[in-house]
Amino acid sequence: MNELVKNCSIENVVFDFGGVLVDWDPHLPLQGSYPDGVIDMFLDPTDEWGFWRYNELSHVGWGESKILDDYESTHGPAVAWVFRTYFEGYRKALKRMMPGMGELLEELQSNGIHLWGLTNSTKQYVDAMFEMFAPMRLLEGTVISSQEGLRKPDELVYQVMLRRFQIEPERTVFVDDCPENVNAAQQLGIRSFVFRDSRTFRTQLHELGI
Repeated sequence: MNELVKNCSIENVVFDFGGVLVDWDPHLPLQGSYPDGVIDMFLDPTDEWGFWRYNELSHVGWGESKILDDYESTHGPAVAWVFRTYFEGYRKALKRMMPGMGELLEELQSNGIHLWGLTNSTKQYVDAMFEMFAPMRLLEGTVISSQEGLRKPDELVYQVMLRRFQIEPERTVFVDDCPENVNAAQQLGIRSFVFRDSRTFRTQLHELGI
């Protein structure tokens, strides 16, 4: 084992998924089926009851049927069909692993670091990620928001993660692409970083002795 790792107090690294381990692009399932203007309309972040609101609701357990029914009530059946197309092709949104992150998972695991996941997502998406990207199978366990009915940055979902994996905050690093989620973890004493790229995260881990 690397001497730095042997002498380091950090034993665990917890990863967010989308934007950290996996490059997720919701445009991709719709490309080729709809013109860019329709896709931009569907993914409009200013739509109060648009895609992004329902994406959050899926993270706390709303299923596809419930989302489609509710979305159709405000957008009509034609636009709801765009959402149906998205659901049918959701795996296309999982573009690739983020550059360098597969290799980092392998190196950390080989050096005795325990790897975990904490994601605002659905089990369907998580299962697809594990199927498509072999390095993610190195994670020893994952807390999925839709299964808990809790999503980051709710403090309770971090507590669920710590208890379930039986890990101590002071021996754990957490990385997420959302500053709000990182701040919530820091409040619990977990050393946490906003993800920028794999090279930066490697440097941050090295500075902790990993």
